[in-house]
Amino acid sequence: MKLRRMSYKLRHDFLSVENVVLILAIFLCLLWTYQSVTAMSRNWELTERLATEKKELELLSVEVETAEFENDYFRSDEYQELLARKYLDKKFKDEKMVVMPENSEQAKNKHQVVVKEMEEKDYSNFEKWIMYLFPNF
Repeated sequence: MKLRRMSYKLRHDFLSVENVVLILAIFLCLLWTYQSVTAMSRNWELTERLATEKKELELLSVEVETAEFENDYFRSDEYQELLARKYLDKKFKDEKMVVMPENSEQAKNKHQVVVKEMEEKDYSNFEKWIMYLFPNF
């Protein structure tokens, strides 16, 4: 008898059309939310990877450009002349070598540049906001 009552209540009270539609709607909303979060996290990861690869590509292109400039320099007549002078002791006609003495301490310190360290100022929170909102202020 109790089993019959429970099956009746289950069929007519809990598994009514409205309750089934409500449960199905909740399930679909949860599924849609899960899929949205998954897609957003995947897009975020792909964007980060793309940015990393772009930086790497830019670095490699700069390295290639530098290598090309070096190759052009090594092929130049100026570099060939420098190598011939250095390793083969080649020189032009009537060219004389002048040996200069070492610089004195007075000459070394003549054009010294004094570097002043900048003091770091502690800004208040309000000043930081003003500097953030109005960078030219």
